[in-house]
Amino acid sequence: MNHFLSPSARSVAAVTSSVLAACCLTACSGDGGEAPAAIRVNQVGYVAGEKKFAYVMGDRDTLADAGFEVLDERGDTAGQGTLGPSLGGWNDTYTAVRTIDLSSLRRTGTYRLRLVGAGGDPEVRFRVAPAGRLLAPLRADGVRFFGTQRDGEDVLADATGREPSHLTDERARVYEPAGTGPPAEVGGPVDVSGGWFDAGDFLKFTHTTSYVVAQMLSTVRDTPPVPGLREEARHGLAWLDRMWDGKTGTLYAQVGLGSGGQEVRGDHDVWRLPEQDDRLTARPGDPDYLLKYRPVFRANEPGEPLSPNLAGRVAAAFALAAQTGAEDDPDQAREWLDKAAAVYAQADTRPDAGKLVTTVPADYYQEHSWRDDMEWAAVELSRGADALGDARAPRWRGEAVGWARAALREERGGTLGPGDVSALAHADVLTSADPDADLASALEADLRRQVETGRKRAAEDPFRSGVIPTDFDAVPNTFGLLATAELYARVTGDHRYDDFAARQRAWVFGANAWGTSFVVGAGDLYPHCLQHQVANLAMSRTGRGDILRGAVVNGPNDADLLKEPDAFDGSRPCSFAPEGGPWSRYDGHGAGYVDDVRAWQTVEPADDFTSTALYALSLTAARS
Repeated sequence: MNHFLSPSARSVAAVTSSVLAACCLTACSGDGGEAPAAIRVNQVGYVAGEKKFAYVMGDRDTLADAGFEVLDERGDTAGQGTLGPSLGGWNDTYTAVRTIDLSSLRRTGTYRLRLVGAGGDPEVRFRVAPAGRLLAPLRADGVRFFGTQRDGEDVLADATGREPSHLTDERARVYEPAGTGPPAEVGGPVDVSGGWFDAGDFLKFTHTTSYVVAQMLSTVRDTPPVPGLREEARHGLAWLDRMWDGKTGTLYAQVGLGSGGQEVRGDHDVWRLPEQDDRLTARPGDPDYLLKYRPVFRANEPGEPLSPNLAGRVAAAFALAAQTGAEDDPDQAREWLDKAAAVYAQADTRPDAGKLVTTVPADYYQEHSWRDDMEWAAVELSRGADALGDARAPRWRGEAVGWARAALREERGGTLGPGDVSALAHADVLTSADPDADLASALEADLRRQVETGRKRAAEDPFRSGVIPTDFDAVPNTFGLLATAELYARVTGDHRYDDFAARQRAWVFGANAWGTSFVVGAGDLYPHCLQHQVANLAMSRTGRGDILRGAVVNGPNDADLLKEPDAFDGSRPCSFAPEGGPWSRYDGHGAGYVDDVRAWQTVEPADDFTSTALYALSLTAARS
């Protein structure tokens, strides 16, 4: 999904270089010349006991007779052999991609891998360890990222020198979109302060925040503890609560104006630190007025039915708050359950085609299904009621089963993400709603189909990636596949996709054509120049790099989208490439990647990207 038709903002460390030409961010892949062979490994490490594969990309003839050797920490040979058969070419330079099977390495430790009989990388290091040990730092970094994304009074200054921001959101005015002109004020004030910035810009969306909060609370409920996760989830939950006015039956969908026009400036029109908005001097009618006094947009007229996709996921988030708080504070948990029930009951279950509400405009996030959201809400309501001894539990269980049947009949679930939550809903119906044998079989089959879609793609990809590298959101879609594979194994006991999951995890952490991890701080090489306003501008104040540890970026995308940079006045120049040349030498199959502040298509982090990764890695960690 393309998060922003108008690019927003992001960037991390200030590693500047002149690798990328001002007129073009990427060149054609390969020049037909011979290049040294390159080894690609999971830079985070491989889980002991699982299948482990590295890849070698190089010239077909050069790799024909090549082999490999693995050395342990003492320098002793721990493994050796010949390269696996070619899985296909990648571009005109790297005409063969071959595998190295490292599955025999089960002992915890750090190893060195080197090629024998072929020029190229002298050696590459990698780890083998239990899943919990490997992934614990990454899970903690994921929580840290959300601390950077905080808005309002309660910010975490130690991460990026953040200051309180958008304090005018405490008394925001309500607006209606007005076609091509400025939006029209229709009400207020309302307190919509706090929450998280959605991505590298400063907008706040109920659509994505509810997805993120519910995913975080599912992680709290179902996986080993992550320091600070419960508290960070509650920060997002508090904002989500402000977006729901139970007295009037109004759900607010968005805070902030994306792109303005000739008369006003919106969030995507200005590159700045968020606290600078509060310092503006602006009167009604001034171009900057809606930057300082940010508009709030409603999802519904007061008391009118709610778009069922939004009603479902908000209700699921509130119901998960009831579940995770039932033991510590049952009175508060009952309040959350009642709020969840109220939002759920107000859903429009006969929406007009194409009228689902997400954002303003809907181009930022699009959604075509809603029964999965209602299924998710109903099953979480039933679990919350069970935890609190509420008599409504059987009714909601029955409704969860009904919505599950409707989702299977009317919708075709895609990859887990903010546009499709069927994997989350199906898994919880299977484990807690007591579906009959036929429905259980159908739900398991649907989860299996979602993973199979990725597995079939992977069978045709030289690096065994299960996503389409020229599509938006390749990396979060990979984490969505990984999470679904883990959920499928958890609810069925069928581990046929464990090897597939291991390969997807390896791909996002460096076993890909570009040899980079797509999670900041994970592995040896990762994004340095995110299109993220706070990260890009805060470094000049803090003097520190890598300040967005845990951020997950889009990853590779259609190479044609990278030919014209999206520069912003006021941004700090930042582009980074590995030693030896530009990223474009590794582009192939129509896909490109650059690590440049101007490339929102590849290096803008987003909340839903990171929460999906956190959930997927936590499910993996729970197996160890």
